[in-house]
Amino acid sequence: MKITQTTLCCFLISSVVNTCYSAFHPFIFIPGDGGSQVEAKINKTNSVHYICAKTSTDYFNIWLNLELLVPVVIDCWIDNIKLRYDNVTRRTLNTDGVEIRIPGFGSTEPVEWLDPSRASSGAYFTDIVNALVKLGHVRNQTLKGAPFDFRKAPNENQDYFVKLKQLVEETYEANGKTSVILLAHSMGGPMSQYFLNLQKQSWKDKYIKCLVTLSGAWGGSVKAVKVYAIGDDLGSYMLNGKVMKLEQIT
Repeated sequence: MKITQTTLCCFLISSVVNTCYSAFHPFIFIPGDGGSQVEAKINKTNSVHYICAKTSTDYFNIWLNLELLVPVVIDCWIDNIKLRYDNVTRRTLNTDGVEIRIPGFGSTEPVEWLDPSRASSGAYFTDIVNALVKLGHVRNQTLKGAPFDFRKAPNENQDYFVKLKQLVEETYEANGKTSVILLAHSMGGPMSQYFLNLQKQSWKDKYIKCLVTLSGAWGGSVKAVKVYAIGDDLGSYMLNGKVMKLEQIT
């Protein structure tokens, strides 16, 4: 039998219900690498190509934005989203003149759809959210999203962990003091573990029902070696791995 995405979602939800539910627990979705919408605002003095805009009046969607991944234009995208690593401070920096923010913290929208236009290629947690809604859950009430800047490692996401702790506590209080299920995908698994290791056991006993991970990258990712060597085309015939490598290795 062919396992469709919907079938997989139903299996997942059934498993969560059987292993975690003793009451109607709220969910917080923690995405993986590339699993959060990203917005940028630019005010640059130079660009990598004459077609690249140097300024923007406001923040605009930079991930996932398929219009920015076409040939030539992708060079502008790479320059805007890549990181620079400071080997002295051990910190990363955006390209000069680029501000980056992660929109929609607390909402399911940015993790349901990576592309705000809701193009099918940008669908992410939406099938799982829809399955839970059918069980009686409510978006942005019993279902919350916790997107983060996936370009950065945990040591540079400390503000995110503070916000995530607050979101867990707020979700707990808003749902009749019911403990929360963290549902994480891929790199969201280690990120969730890192977050939970920061908390006292008494806090976890009170606020966290369980952590459910999908394809948690617990042992790292072999694909990371491929990315450093030749880049990754993300499974799209439109993208060139060698070109994507310029952004991915940062």
